[in-house]
Amino acid sequence: MSLPAVVPAPSSIESGSSGPFAVSAGIRITGDVDAATALAALLEARTGVTLQVADEGEVALRIEAGEPESYRLTVDDAGVAVVGADAAGLFYGIQTLGQLVRRAGGEWTVPAVTITDRPRFAYRGVMLDVARHFQPVETVKAYIDRAAGLKINALHLHLSDDQGWRIQLASRPELTELASGSSIGGDPGGYYTTDDYREIVAYAASRHLIVVPEIDMPGHTHAVGVAYPELAEPPVMSDEIERVIAEFGGGVPTPGELYQGLAVGFSSLKIDDERTYEFVADVFGELARLTPGPYLHVGGDESLGTDPDDFAVFMERVTGIVADLGKTPIAWHEAGSAPGLDPGTIGQYWGYTTPLDGMDDQARAFVANGSRLILSPADAVYLDMKYDESTALGLAWANGPTSVEAAYSWEPSDIIAGIDESDILGVEAPLWTETVRDLSDIDALAFPRLAAAAEAAWSPATGTSELRTWTSFRERVGALAPLWTSLGIGFHASTEIPWVVE
Repeated sequence: MSLPAVVPAPSSIESGSSGPFAVSAGIRITGDVDAATALAALLEARTGVTLQVADEGEVALRIEAGEPESYRLTVDDAGVAVVGADAAGLFYGIQTLGQLVRRAGGEWTVPAVTITDRPRFAYRGVMLDVARHFQPVETVKAYIDRAAGLKINALHLHLSDDQGWRIQLASRPELTELASGSSIGGDPGGYYTTDDYREIVAYAASRHLIVVPEIDMPGHTHAVGVAYPELAEPPVMSDEIERVIAEFGGGVPTPGELYQGLAVGFSSLKIDDERTYEFVADVFGELARLTPGPYLHVGGDESLGTDPDDFAVFMERVTGIVADLGKTPIAWHEAGSAPGLDPGTIGQYWGYTTPLDGMDDQARAFVANGSRLILSPADAVYLDMKYDESTALGLAWANGPTSVEAAYSWEPSDIIAGIDESDILGVEAPLWTETVRDLSDIDALAFPRLAAAAEAAWSPATGTSELRTWTSFRERVGALAPLWTSLGIGFHASTEIPWVVE
């Protein structure tokens, strides 16, 4: 008898000897009220059956101290028990229970099973780029729900880029007044008010995610120059930038005018102007006050328009400013070339699964500096890549299209030679939005590949569990099709996956 399908793969799963547990309208959920309410909503969405939250019941939810975010789930024909080590662990146990529900004839059942589970990495993230195409609050909340169902615990919001500024700041109102009005291709822009941002942060917290806001600097800053031209250097053009403009359109970047193209690397802040650092202190100071989580992301990638020595000076000062605010800076791996980074700065590696051009040296520099890495290899977990050449959405610059199998078949501990498992803070799957306009586009690119990234972040290492194989994953993720459909997730029905039809 095959094991029930769970994604991401749990630490331990054993089939029980009893019959399944029947889910019916008479079933009561007892225990932690927040968790019980969340479970009732999930099961109603999945089955259409309304369960009651009561003082006593067949489904028991409780918290008992243990390893952070871990849980134990037991099911037999008489009842269900979910025990979390904390509120997050209990929530994750509920997500697993929702995945186990199956239709059997005219009934809904949960197979008898015992699952003991805990995360491999502390940081399990998704990134949503709202700068290239702005996404409204409701879309961000929907993506939070989708990510939380796969035990993701961090939402990285890419809030600024050449194409637009997306967060209202009282200290710098011109940013949204002048630099938020466009997206790639001339699509509408937009921004989050401070109340919108607080709403996103609170909603994420209710699903046990932190928010990691990113203000990308010193490159990717053309929009800053629209609002504050005195802070911006003139665009630095290259043959590659001109090629991208010729292929994708959007026009040549013009100082003081909104930019609607795809090209990157041409913009820079003025590194030797103290007004730049006053701006940085204002922006990150206000973001720090708005963001309860521990991290602020300072960017640092693709700063091709910045002299390398100036780049090093800038990154040293900016990471110091963030650290002085009581937050931990995160920077893309290129910042590893700056010798004076604040020692706590976390590196985010976006190179390939086989590093090129010294990107692994830049990533190792963070570890040598006493910090850790978040792994986001572009040819595995960049969710904005095409699935294959025929895919309408997405780009293909990261070693070509990324199949579901390619998204799954990598091992975090193998990416950067010379670092230990303890040097990896976690895994994050970015979704850049050059071709993404709405939630349906997000769903089509993120699912099912986000499930592959979630398994790399949560589950045991490749080779240590019989479940951590492509053969197992494709069967397990295929079994989630009815659940995803009931939750309104418009996943890409890849032919690589044997999708279950209920």
